[in-house]
Amino acid sequence: MIQFDEKIYFYLLCIIPVIIVLFILALIWKKKAQKKFGNPILLKKLTPNKSHFKSTLKLILLLLGITLLVIGLVNPKIGTKLETVKREGVDIVFAVDVSKSMLAEDIAPNRLEKAKRLVSEIINQLGSDRIGIIAYAGQAYPQLPITTDYGAAKMFLQSMNTNMLTSQGTAIDEAIKLATTYYDDEEQTNRVLFIISDGEDHSEGLTSDAVEEATEEGIQIFTIGVGKEKGAPIPIKRNGIVETLKKDSQGEVVITKLNEKVLVDIAEDGNGEYIDGTNTEEAVDFIKEQLIKMDKTEFEAKQFAEYKDQFQWFLGAALLFLFLDIFVLDKKTKWLKKLNLFNEKEEE
Repeated sequence: MIQFDEKIYFYLLCIIPVIIVLFILALIWKKKAQKKFGNPILLKKLTPNKSHFKSTLKLILLLLGITLLVIGLVNPKIGTKLETVKREGVDIVFAVDVSKSMLAEDIAPNRLEKAKRLVSEIINQLGSDRIGIIAYAGQAYPQLPITTDYGAAKMFLQSMNTNMLTSQGTAIDEAIKLATTYYDDEEQTNRVLFIISDGEDHSEGLTSDAVEEATEEGIQIFTIGVGKEKGAPIPIKRNGIVETLKKDSQGEVVITKLNEKVLVDIAEDGNGEYIDGTNTEEAVDFIKEQLIKMDKTEFEAKQFAEYKDQFQWFLGAALLFLFLDIFVLDKKTKWLKKLNLFNEKEEE
């Protein structure tokens, strides 16, 4: 099995036909110039040691060198063996609150950035667990389906903001309902849902029903609180500068507060625990301990081919041919001249 790392370099091979065309045009121009300069037979007698084959040989060496150099840049890899890798872990879904209240700066730099950092640090502690991400405000949106690609998860996580959902408010029940669709019913893995929020919930009692349905499907719900109970205003910024503070219909500045009770109730009903997200390190360590305690389920087995780089052989050969091209002269080689392999007759 062969694979190529940088296939784009194959386009450099297009230079080969260009060189060949230029070489042919140069030969035609040279012959015309020689005819204008003097009699071809007389010129041949004046340059008896000039080899017509050597110029073609130099071209061949140059083209071989370029071809091998391009192949080396592409970096071909040869698969040496197949390895079966079994993965064991837990299916984890992160539901991140992206409502406007998450812009409050009672926890630095603000609640949403703190939530994203918490999720990122938790991902750093995972081994072979699968993860998914949900964004929610007045409605829930599937940000990333269940995957083992942690790099993609962090990329999607960093792109989350409070403007990504048009429906404002905080409907935790919508996030829980969407999370239940993330898990594969055919695979009996341990299922965990982390809700990262300031606890504001506008779903008017629907959350408890959603939690009950989730637990019936074997989902364990943990909640992580971000924010302070004393609360803070919601800044409205433009280009990073605070223009004003969010106000209610009476013109009063809105103060959004961490509602721990809602999050604690959800965690208790969801057979999980409430976690204070103020101290990132402590929260991540606690979550890591909880995940270690859970039974790991084998949910994936794949075969991987171990590939080894082969570029060094091609680069080495390319340098050899290019080196030979430099030292091949247009003159006839004396010992080859005696053999007369190419039937080059000497003029008397």
